[in-house]
Amino acid sequence: MRIADISARAVMAPLATPISTAQAVIPAAPLVLVDVQTDEGASGTAYIFGYTPLTLKPLVSFLHGLRDTLIGHSAHPDDVARATEALFRLLGRQGIVGMALAGLDLALWDAQARALDVPVCTLFGAAPRPIPCYDSQGVFVPGRDEPLIEASLARGFQAIKVKLGFPTRAEDVAALRAVRAIMGADRALMLDYNQAFDAPETIARIRAIEDAGINLAWVEEPVPAEDFAGLAAVRAAVSTPIQSGENWWHPADAARAFAAGTTDLAMPDMIKIGGFSGWFRAAAMAEAAAVPVSSHLFIEASAHALAATPKAHLLEWLDIAGGLMDAPYALRDGCVTAHGPGLGITWDADKVAHYQLN
Repeated sequence: MRIADISARAVMAPLATPISTAQAVIPAAPLVLVDVQTDEGASGTAYIFGYTPLTLKPLVSFLHGLRDTLIGHSAHPDDVARATEALFRLLGRQGIVGMALAGLDLALWDAQARALDVPVCTLFGAAPRPIPCYDSQGVFVPGRDEPLIEASLARGFQAIKVKLGFPTRAEDVAALRAVRAIMGADRALMLDYNQAFDAPETIARIRAIEDAGINLAWVEEPVPAEDFAGLAAVRAAVSTPIQSGENWWHPADAARAFAAGTTDLAMPDMIKIGGFSGWFRAAAMAEAAAVPVSSHLFIEASAHALAATPKAHLLEWLDIAGGLMDAPYALRDGCVTAHGPGLGITWDADKVAHYQLN
């Protein structure tokens, strides 16, 4: 197959609950929908999460500019990866460039699988299977957000992640105590600091949590993502597992992180790691290091990727695109199962038109 067309659309997708972190609140999901047409009639689709609406126009413009370069090119993702790696060697492939190329990679794998009428995970030697999920919640405020935890448990989640980063350590401890009291002792509770602190403050906070007897499955990205030395120092100083990886740019960052001893657990982001092509290279490194792999965002692609990942751990349930789909992925007994053909994504044309940006 060869590429016949590439198109991109910017949308602000509705969220059931705004995404809140220690740094910001995201009321709607800024997405770019990527579509690829091939000369044999098969098409592929995927989406990019832009984090902020400011990225949407540059992403769309970049993909439309790439269209003229890639029309007529082989539609196999490996061939496109080689071509674009050479094309952007001097510029580099992080930021907008890397996000656009990863979205294209996902759409191309979707087209390959749809041409064969199979789920994407089949292309990587796996069958769809239920992947355990954790509910990814925002900043937890005691006295306000207890109903959110209760609702999550009622939906069948056996694991929940909350975000914190209050002005004092005591406030963080109090919030975690409140969550743990609702969840009980047997369910997994995770904490995400969203890069809020430096290493000394992180160590002090995690030790305060440990001294309070609060068991956490992991603490995620407590220091700036690029501070590998700081993250390694935190990991060496506490007993709670450290989770990182959502800000690794391409497998090269994963290699550097493992070499630096930064993390007990890995969480590549499907767009920053380079789509499926980058994911499986990073997952192979994690397997060699005996590090379990979880996902970050992108429920649909993650369900396929984790089905074929040897050290698969947990899928992050944070639905940023389901509000635009005919049939969003569904939670069953706390798990998500990939389906096809392709990624199993079909956009609702009316919803996309309603939320599309000009």
